[in-house]
Amino acid sequence: MSKPRVAVVFGGRNSEHAVSLMGAGSVLDAIDRSKYEVIPIGIAQDGRWVLATSDQRFAIESGELPVVDGAGAALALPSGGNALVAYDAGSIPVELGSVDVVFPVMHGPFAEDGTIQGLLEMAGVRYVGSGVLASAVGMDKAHMKTVMAAAGLPIGRYVVVRDRDWRLDRERVVKEAESLGFPVFVKPARAGSSQGISKASDRSELEAAVEAARQHDPKVLIEAAIAGREIECAVLESPGDEPAAASIPGEVRVEGGQEFFDFEAKYYPDQMSLTVPAGIPAETAEELRAMAVRAFEALECEGLARVDFFYTPDSGLVFNEINTMPGFTSLSVAPQLWAASGLPYPALVDRLIQLALARSAGLR
Repeated sequence: MSKPRVAVVFGGRNSEHAVSLMGAGSVLDAIDRSKYEVIPIGIAQDGRWVLATSDQRFAIESGELPVVDGAGAALALPSGGNALVAYDAGSIPVELGSVDVVFPVMHGPFAEDGTIQGLLEMAGVRYVGSGVLASAVGMDKAHMKTVMAAAGLPIGRYVVVRDRDWRLDRERVVKEAESLGFPVFVKPARAGSSQGISKASDRSELEAAVEAARQHDPKVLIEAAIAGREIECAVLESPGDEPAAASIPGEVRVEGGQEFFDFEAKYYPDQMSLTVPAGIPAETAEELRAMAVRAFEALECEGLARVDFFYTPDSGLVFNEINTMPGFTSLSVAPQLWAASGLPYPALVDRLIQLALARSAGLR
């Protein structure tokens, strides 16, 4: 019997481009080639889909972020089926064959936000991870908080700043933000990897922070600061009708004197530490795991997610956010949490592919 064909898709037209490549490199290294046939596909920063070359770089080297090498053969996904076709310059198109499942190791807008999921749904192709709605709501932190509050999860105070509000009624927006009390954290509403996030301690810093966040997204979130430890938990869909499973929670800390998790803290060496299990009371850990699963189910997630909380001994647990396609290098938080829970990275990758293969295409 032929092996299932897995297309690992990475890159994309957003500021998460390099993060996607770093995760894809780990996935490509971990996939069992005796079990699966693998096709590496990059989406260049100009939106072109290409078959990755053997020279494709996936890691940060000498401080330089990786990008999709646009020299590969161009690809198209015909609307009539799930056959990828390579269009190389000066040659006849060559059908690469039927793709059984796509593993989109992608983050941020035009990727993790339901757009690539919608494309694959229209093409009738099965894929790893959450569907269109869960991906879209999970990407938009404002709508995410609305859903989580409706599910009974405790959330912090926040203000949503839409493009029109900031342009036409800035004074009202600033007053609403000031009512949260300083300091506040300002972030793009639909971005990941902590890009565009700033801490503001007064009005002038607040306005500058909003402008910085608007470079990534015209919709911005302003959150009241929560003086708590950051505890994270990974959730994994279970086979069949079994409920989703939660990992051992872990605590993340920023090293090197930084105040919060910016891009460098997450992806450069020695900038972040992870302690597993987190040093919290056992009953709190169990409560957190149950809340993480509740968040996963409230959003109707599939595959994998990482759920982040703040913990203080006085106020307990506060939901921060959920990531429907979290950072996915072998050293990222979610894979490390599963490794500590007894599921090493290659087995996690295999589980996600098997879950996607077992899933029907279309409405579920």
